[in-house]
Amino acid sequence: MKAQHDMRTPARRVRGLGPARSGTTDFWHQRLTGFASIFLSIALIVIIISMLGRSHAAAVQILGSPIVAVIMLLFILAGVYHMWIGMQEIILDYVHDDKYKFLSLMLNTFFCVAVGLASAFAILKLSFGV
Repeated sequence: MKAQHDMRTPARRVRGLGPARSGTTDFWHQRLTGFASIFLSIALIVIIISMLGRSHAAAVQILGSPIVAVIMLLFILAGVYHMWIGMQEIILDYVHDDKYKFLSLMLNTFFCVAVGLASAFAILKLSFGV
């Protein structure tokens, strides 16, 4: 069996880095945010169930609690980052024209930032009662 010619330098082979120089960073971030989302989703479901049958004022009071606000902010942070990485991978895999790829990646980033900021603003507004 003939060995394939590897174009990487010896240092790159030792470090396990390919031409993108990033290794498996996005892969691990995707897995970590997915794992964190399991527990944050369970906490969010418990919060939603605790608000069932309550008045609007009681629901606002629950959502304004600092612990609940932190849980919801962590849920949004993990979810938005997970979404950004996932959409980025899809764009890199399936958009082949460089102009459309760059535009799609840029729009993906803007969309994720807008969703994250709008969600965080709503939670912080409830939490601080402004």
